[in-house]
Amino acid sequence: MAKLSLRAVQKLTCKKRDAWWTVILVDPVATRMLIVMARFNFITPNRVTWAALFVGLGSAGFFLKGDPQSLIVGAALYHLSFILDCIDGKLARLKGNGTVFGGWLDYVFDRIRVLFCALALMGGQYLRNGDERFLLAALLVVFLDMLRYVDALQIYKMRMSMRTRIEKVTRERQEAERAGDDGPAEPEAQQIRFMEDLLRENPEAEADVLKEQAGTGHVVDLHAQFRHRFPWYLRVRQALLRSRIRPHLVSGIEFQMFVFIVGPLIGRILLTTVVSAILLGIFELIIMYKFWLSTRDFTQVMAELAQPPSGAGSIAPHLHRGRHRRGGPGDPLAAPEFQAPPGHEDPGFQPYPGPRPAYGAPDQQPTQTFQPLPTPAYQQMTQAYQQVRAQGYDRPVHGAPGAVPPHGCPADREGVG
Repeated sequence: MAKLSLRAVQKLTCKKRDAWWTVILVDPVATRMLIVMARFNFITPNRVTWAALFVGLGSAGFFLKGDPQSLIVGAALYHLSFILDCIDGKLARLKGNGTVFGGWLDYVFDRIRVLFCALALMGGQYLRNGDERFLLAALLVVFLDMLRYVDALQIYKMRMSMRTRIEKVTRERQEAERAGDDGPAEPEAQQIRFMEDLLRENPEAEADVLKEQAGTGHVVDLHAQFRHRFPWYLRVRQALLRSRIRPHLVSGIEFQMFVFIVGPLIGRILLTTVVSAILLGIFELIIMYKFWLSTRDFTQVMAELAQPPSGAGSIAPHLHRGRHRRGGPGDPLAAPEFQAPPGHEDPGFQPYPGPRPAYGAPDQQPTQTFQPLPTPAYQQMTQAYQQVRAQGYDRPVHGAPGAVPPHGCPADREGVG
């Protein structure tokens, strides 16, 4: 790999926003170690992740001893473990050999390291002092660490779900508007941008300015209510981002560093754990409140998108005129060949069929007359039928003299009469 300068490595590997502990105390050391480690091909991101786990388990061993010297060594090893944990991601970004499995491995090993170090640190102090509060502190540390990362993953999942639904509904609405128009839709109308992405790309810009610069593109702001209620937040955010520090000042990283590094170094483990837990809880509540306001913005955006577009559900102009509205200028059905024919050309033509007569009424007779067929057999059968009706249906017994055969058939068969 070609030799890179420190500034180039920092630009390629450091995040645009990160925890203040990482920016101040980790990145200056990690980038220098990365320059050396990147020269060796056998050093891969996954191997660095394994090394971070083993160093973290080593710090747990020193925490378990409980004496002041062991606590200092354990705190130093934990900080080294965290530096290696940052280097694996930077190495993957620098060489471009990161994998999905590597990201999962890094996440799982972080939870294992926190679990063992919390049990070892608090357990060692309990064995040394017999204070049961350290056992409760161990449970508190493990619970808050798990809650913090589970909550972060769930909020991220819900944010992606909201963005996906907005994009889907917006795309369907644009397709409906395009179907209602005669011409194709404008290319800018098909673009949808989110304000959080614009602010991430331009951290020092104002939200209103970015929305105006977006032009005709549709900009969705899922943090409008939060910025409206706390207008000073953008100024604080911009000031922190100039140093690559994210506004979330007490996250899971700071919580771990205070519990496993600051507490053992100053010898006030319980106090540091309680204070850091309270600060972490406050910032987590702020994040939950911000997410709640974001869901309200999402509901408002979906309600606006649910309104039918101006042309959706309308009938096209050439199909809007009915039979009684035809004949206007430009109507293709107004041509002579499409008009109703005169009566002398088509006597049986009726634009609308008339109602059928209700047969069966007492004083109503069928409107159609019976037309006999011009065949001798049919005429003979008709005459015989009329003779039977004239006799009042009082026919002699079949076969008697003068009897008329059924149905008027002539008695020309042998054996009859």
